[in-house]
Amino acid sequence: MSIQLKDAGLLKTQAYIDGQWVDGEEGVTFPVLNPATGETIAEVASVTAGQTRQAIEAAEKAMKSWRALPAKERSDLLERWHQLILDNQEDLAVLMTAEQGKPLFESRGEVMYGASFLKWFAEEGKRVYGDVLPSTQDRRSIVIKQPVGVVAAITPWNFPNAMITRKVAPALAVGCAMVLKPAAETPLSALALVELAERAGLPAGLFSVLPSATASAVGGEMTSNPIVKKVTFTGSTGVGKLLMKQCADTVKRTSMELGGNAPVIVFDDADLDKAVAGALVSKYRNSGQTCICANRLLVQAGIYDAFVEKFAAAVKEFRIGNGLEESTTHGPVITEKAVADIHAKVDAAVAEGAEVVLGGKVSEQGSHFYEPTILTGVTQDMSLFKEEIFGPVAPIFKFETEEEAIDMANDTEFGLASYVYTNDLGRIWRVSEGIDYGMVGVNETMISSEIIPFGGVKESGQGREGSKYGLDDYLETKYICLGGL
Repeated sequence: MSIQLKDAGLLKTQAYIDGQWVDGEEGVTFPVLNPATGETIAEVASVTAGQTRQAIEAAEKAMKSWRALPAKERSDLLERWHQLILDNQEDLAVLMTAEQGKPLFESRGEVMYGASFLKWFAEEGKRVYGDVLPSTQDRRSIVIKQPVGVVAAITPWNFPNAMITRKVAPALAVGCAMVLKPAAETPLSALALVELAERAGLPAGLFSVLPSATASAVGGEMTSNPIVKKVTFTGSTGVGKLLMKQCADTVKRTSMELGGNAPVIVFDDADLDKAVAGALVSKYRNSGQTCICANRLLVQAGIYDAFVEKFAAAVKEFRIGNGLEESTTHGPVITEKAVADIHAKVDAAVAEGAEVVLGGKVSEQGSHFYEPTILTGVTQDMSLFKEEIFGPVAPIFKFETEEEAIDMANDTEFGLASYVYTNDLGRIWRVSEGIDYGMVGVNETMISSEIIPFGGVKESGQGREGSKYGLDDYLETKYICLGGL
């Protein structure tokens, strides 16, 4: 498959290690497919554990001079990188849609979202403050913050641009170096980003990108190598737990943005049209393949039927297809296996008594497409209530009271994002404080931006990304005692 880019130099198929574009050892490659068509976009270099070690050692070397730079000089490079991303928005969006499948308008939005983290942390990196503590007469106690060290990052396929910049921007801003393994499904976006970083003046070794078809080889080196001081991961809870175990032997710091089971709680007093519109965007954005998308729609009994009717009418207007076609509103699911997993969850729910209002089957568009689906008659004791669907399936549950809604929302091991629709000010506070989630959207589901602390509680992870708090995971706190004064 040929991709038409304004700048053909952004389509990279080699790994980027220590400032050099290199092949995998013995020329090993893996294919990157367009999920909408099944066509091969490119054959990309597959790196080994040995090459990962080389990148880590280069990062340690590069970081020595990088951390010594004034914060403003690091900021200037991030600003240049930010501008290059803006200048190449369309090419980056086309690459993303080709390898990930989301419609072009979503990809364009993600490119801007990803760039915003570079802009934000270019400024925040100049605001790493310390303290002078009250002390005794003959001494002073000083607290400073320093970069944690070489960081290893593993990023997912569903947001192949923004999940990278959200990690690398704060790391570079405070003086760290980073080695990155992008998802095997979507390495082209990562390679294009580092190409632009190189054009911006990124020092060799400071940021290496390691595509690989063998996740365990690269990940195993990242988690075991003592040079790496921190591992940051976005992905499934199961893999996150494994990485945390592997990091324990060298006592690495970790930050984990893991699975979700987001409820959208719609009360009788909510603005129905706004609630439907918000739930639609949250549930079906990226064809339901986001960690903060609506996974359970909890609707109060008094407006349940009206909500289902309006929601279904809106879903019928979706246009499913190739994301590179401007008329497409919703693209494919990332793999055929993912489609099979989604369909198995729907079949299980139907077997347990759920009713299919719309969809419920693989689309006629092809084996990578699943019809936008609505299920009613679902209950708390069904398996679907506890599972992260990660696809275009909306189960709509009914509740009676505020207390019941809070209990239903909390009945999960996850705690990433949640959403509440109500016009009762007291209820806003009671529910927002009563549900166990790291993020709560009130009368709003588009809650992500560079200025907010993104992250979850319970088995949805640890740490926060974005906002002023996003620097903390890349800094160590050092106490200095000055005596004999």
